[in-house]
Amino acid sequence: MPAESGQQNVTTASVPTRIMPPLQQHHNLNKEEPRRWIKRYRTEAAASAASVLSTITAFPLDSVKTRMQTYPYDGFLHCVRTTHNAEGMRGFFRGVTAPLASVTFVRTISFSIYQRSKYVYSDWMAKNVGFNPLEHVNKSGTYPTLGTIACFGVAGATAGSGITLVSCPFELTKLSAQVSVLMAKQKNADPKKQAIALSYHNKGTIKTLANIVKHRGFAGMYTGLNLHLLRDTLGTGIYFATYESSKQLLTTFSGTDAHKNPVAVLVAGAMCGIVSWAMIYPIDSVKSIYQRNALMYSKGQKVPIPKIRFFRRDMYRGLAVSMGRSAAVNAVFFSTFEFLKKRINALKDTP
Repeated sequence: MPAESGQQNVTTASVPTRIMPPLQQHHNLNKEEPRRWIKRYRTEAAASAASVLSTITAFPLDSVKTRMQTYPYDGFLHCVRTTHNAEGMRGFFRGVTAPLASVTFVRTISFSIYQRSKYVYSDWMAKNVGFNPLEHVNKSGTYPTLGTIACFGVAGATAGSGITLVSCPFELTKLSAQVSVLMAKQKNADPKKQAIALSYHNKGTIKTLANIVKHRGFAGMYTGLNLHLLRDTLGTGIYFATYESSKQLLTTFSGTDAHKNPVAVLVAGAMCGIVSWAMIYPIDSVKSIYQRNALMYSKGQKVPIPKIRFFRRDMYRGLAVSMGRSAAVNAVFFSTFEFLKKRINALKDTP
């Protein structure tokens, strides 16, 4: 073996080995770290970016929807004209800061909870029922079943209920900003209520939140929490069940993979927004009216809760606007979300 050892030494000596300097190795590791991080948290990264784009795109419609829910208008165009004449273009984007931050944060958490929940429920169903919803959905040529709808619906409901504590204060702040001008102009109001209403006029996000705490205490940030919880639990369950089922149907009919069918993602995104809002809209209307009324009450005063009445015309004011807005938001959101996830997944792993 000595002879072999000597030959190996000669070969090694004749071909110099390139050793990367420690500083360069460290630089390359730092360079690759963001790629590893973004691949690990691809759902959260894609959801955050998609939320920012979709929120800005459709916020004017959300503002019109809230105004039509809480104040009487002759219709969509009347609301748009009145808002523009009184407040200009700024009126349509009043309160955008809060949802831009909160919707991005809430959607990121919501999608993270949903992604994990659907795997947990799918595994549970596979062990206890003998049917794996995720395996079924990923097979080409399949159709939605009660099992897949239940799995995605319950996972969505879990996500919806899980983010309510985070989203309620932000949504209350957004609503206050959207209707602050209308509250201040309200005629024949109680003088004390009018004074409180005026205190919300033209306030920024932080000042509005501080004003809510001033008049209603820290618990005031969660005004309407029970209605918010009911709306988000039911609505998010319907939302994800509709999205996954619609996408499965469209990809089956087209005969292409969901990841290669952007039209299916676009249409499924629009459908889930339309269906979920149509189903839970009276709950959202009552929540908006209750929160608007509560803003004019002081701490300790009891605020009457309106009754949820399905199929009553006044409970559906602004529904068409809301459905159009939701279709636009979710079409943009899911198209961006799926596109970004696909691009992130295509990133090469570092050796």
